[in-house]
Amino acid sequence: MLFNKIHHIAIIVSNYEISKKFYVDILGFKILKETYREDRNSYKLDLMIGDDYQIELFSFPNPPKRVDSPEASGLRHLAFEVDSIEKTVEYLNSKNIVTEPIRTDDITGKKFTFFKDPDNLPLEIYEK
Repeated sequence: MLFNKIHHIAIIVSNYEISKKFYVDILGFKILKETYREDRNSYKLDLMIGDDYQIELFSFPNPPKRVDSPEASGLRHLAFEVDSIEKTVEYLNSKNIVTEPIRTDDITGKKFTFFKDPDNLPLEIYEK
């Protein structure tokens, strides 16, 4: 096989502190390393999810807005596996994060739903 696994996912955020709080304090991702790159006036925050995956949050001055249509070309959403959709939705809602109604995947029979990060990036939670 040419590729072993997904190494990381990079996300450019419009407000570094708000997104850092969202991904670390609310979603519970572990900080691996935080770097300020003075030459770019930019932060890079390496976050760990489980034992295998890493998200990199980048801040840049005045990044362009993301295309808002979920059917536009490009990345559609990020999906995270959870043990319990209901418990995760309850937790997110308790943090004032709006979730869509829980649905069932017609193909797998698993439950899933969507919510958004501070920059309106669509995030999915999917039943284990």
